Amino acid sequence: MEAALEVTARYCRPQMEQYGQCVAKSPASWQRDCHQLRMSMSRCAAAHPIVRRIRQRCEEPFAAFEQCLRENPAAVVKCSEQVDAFLLCADRVKVST
Repeated sequence: MEAALEVTARYCRPQMEQYGQCVAKSPASWQRDCHQLRMSMSRCAAAHPIVRRIRQRCEEPFAAFEQCLRENPAAVVKCSEQVDAFLLCADRVKVST
């Protein structure tokens, strides 16, 4: 599993599950309906050092992914190229650096 997702799943599982359930229930309005859950998951994940390193080193591909999500709120599958670029970057960030 990719480093950021692994850390989030390990340390923030309840927040991640709640956010995922909300997104699944609200495909057309998930950005608005799930915003607080997303923020809760983000705050939890941001507390971990590897996530901070990933956010710093992968800022551009993450921003492109978020922009794609904003532009395609009802068709998030259109963002697979952006998420792949972000995950590739995240995988390159070492836990021990």
